[in-house]
Amino acid sequence: MTAAFDPRTPALPVTFRPTRTRVVLLSVGTVMFAVITAVAVTLERLNPGERVSFVVTALLFFGVLALLSRPKVVADETGVTVVNLTRTRRLDWAEILRVNLRPGDPWVFLDLSDGTSLPALGIQPGIAKEHAIRDARALRALAEERGTSKQS
Repeated sequence: MTAAFDPRTPALPVTFRPTRTRVVLLSVGTVMFAVITAVAVTLERLNPGERVSFVVTALLFFGVLALLSRPKVVADETGVTVVNLTRTRRLDWAEILRVNLRPGDPWVFLDLSDGTSLPALGIQPGIAKEHAIRDARALRALAEERGTSKQS
């Protein structure tokens, strides 16, 4: 069965990411940055060094939240790119044996041909459980179609 005729299989390339979580994290980061910076500017008793330290702290908070919003999974014709918090890993379709999202899992796990399991934080059921389940099913369909058909 080809991707064009299978309703479970999305057209490639496709990017899976926890959109709601990303929006919440970046919104909170932006608001925190604005509030802390406003406090630094409006407090008259602060000297310039203290004001700068407030802004730097606000930037650090925003940076951490931006880092937490980074995960995604990108599938294309040749394989999958898993972008987690600090690492990016490129996989060929044949390397992915199974896509798992069991009840209670914080995100998808990819069982790989080298015997390891790779967490794919780009598909996580946190705020949008149904969306994550749909994404996990779509990635599983792609992996089954592309991984097994290429090996046979």
